[in-house]
Amino acid sequence: MRVLGAILGGGQSSRFGSDKAVAVLHGLPLMDHAWAGLRPHVEAVITVGRDWPGLVRVEDQPAPGLGPLGGLLGALTYAQTAGFDLVLTCGCDTVGLKAEAVAALSPAPTVLDVLPIVGLWPAGLADTLRDWMADPANRSVYRFADHAGARRVAVAQPPANINRPEDLAAL
Repeated sequence: MRVLGAILGGGQSSRFGSDKAVAVLHGLPLMDHAWAGLRPHVEAVITVGRDWPGLVRVEDQPAPGLGPLGGLLGALTYAQTAGFDLVLTCGCDTVGLKAEAVAALSPAPTVLDVLPIVGLWPAGLADTLRDWMADPANRSVYRFADHAGARRVAVAQPPANINRPEDLAAL
């Protein structure tokens, strides 16, 4: 099974007040923390919705500005065309993705119960997600995960999700 890692980074960072991906924690941008969390578990890592040195950029589908599901659809579509079977996703603000959490995500589709942006998705779900997103009311990752039959799993140490400057300061 070929697994692609995808960092979803096309968000507006509205609660954070500035670009979260470049915010620094322990000397590294948050984007690099996300990359480091994915790298040991995948064959390749891409970024969706933003440029980042060293990573292939993929566009949100069907268009930018549709939230995390637009990033997920971009990643699934890329995975299909590039011959990947699965996509392991996280946000550009995901810090501390550990092997225990990744191991809990199998079999796919599976998401972390407290952070569904971290999930393992079959690439074949691209068409299902594309159809789902045709309705503008369908923008919730939790609702799509349920629609796709994804299992929600709990882990003892879920990764951190940085939404506000206070979240970063707490780390």
